[in-house]
Amino acid sequence: MNSLSYDVLDLRILHALHLDARAPFARIAAVLGVSDQTVARRCARLRAEGSLRVRGLADPARLGHVEWVVRIRCAPDSAAGVASALARRGDTSWISRTSGGTELVCVTHSPTPAGDLLLKSLPRSARILDITAHCLLHVFGGRAGGAVTKLDALSPEQVDLLRPPSPDLARPVELDEVDHRLLALLRVDGRTSVSTLAAETGMSHSAVQRRIADLRGTGVLYFDVDTDRARLGLHVRTLLWLTVAPARVHATGTALAAHPEVVFAAATTGAHNLYASVATPDVAGLYAFLSGAVPALDDVRAVESSLVLHTVKGSPGVPVPEPIR
Repeated sequence: MNSLSYDVLDLRILHALHLDARAPFARIAAVLGVSDQTVARRCARLRAEGSLRVRGLADPARLGHVEWVVRIRCAPDSAAGVASALARRGDTSWISRTSGGTELVCVTHSPTPAGDLLLKSLPRSARILDITAHCLLHVFGGRAGGAVTKLDALSPEQVDLLRPPSPDLARPVELDEVDHRLLALLRVDGRTSVSTLAAETGMSHSAVQRRIADLRGTGVLYFDVDTDRARLGLHVRTLLWLTVAPARVHATGTALAAHPEVVFAAATTGAHNLYASVATPDVAGLYAFLSGAVPALDDVRAVESSLVLHTVKGSPGVPVPEPIR
């Protein structure tokens, strides 16, 4: 992967894609004041370098699933095997090794009730010392956003021109086999052309466009724009577990998610009721955040931080369940 930093135009294009991952290049170009050939050429280069990938993902909550952050503490000689086993599952994401490499943290999802979560997939030879699971109750930020949006590469006026309407989460979700097929195709490449989607599903172009608009409008479909954080100058990723007065969870979570260092924040069950993923340029930047921004959140009673040593698996998306026949 290219180790050079993104230039100004790269960042503007990436910010535009974070706002609307399926925006036509011509529309992005018009907002940025460049040619659509320039946007297409830049995106092709970034994708070829492996520093840009767009996936269409299904929100598990809209499909009747519950998400969990699972912490697995294991013996040092078992960590690699457990991490590999978790990575092979289609329902896991953001698998990280922390705490000297003896703790694994991952995000998974399951229908309600949860059953045994990940226990059946762990190697029988693994020496597991402790497992805790924290249900994600409410996401404050980071689902479809990312570190790029916090860099303010675009002006507020440009953001308004590109931002799609917010989904209506009150609308009921009823998916058929065509919807499932579209979600599976977009999971591989969120910018798959309408022509290809139409050919793969046997629908007309206009029908494909309507289906995608409906999936986005109900909040089932969102887009993950995966970028190279090192090229953004963000070399250190840290997981935070915060304990907040119950009456102040929503206000504190909202304020926490607004900080530029925070790429994901959610309310959870468990001893700690807020969870966050933080990206900083270096350890000094992390210290500045922990000693400055966090204490400024008056209702935080306790903080636990875990430096991510290695990300075993990023965001693969949520497997789309087979339609009921």
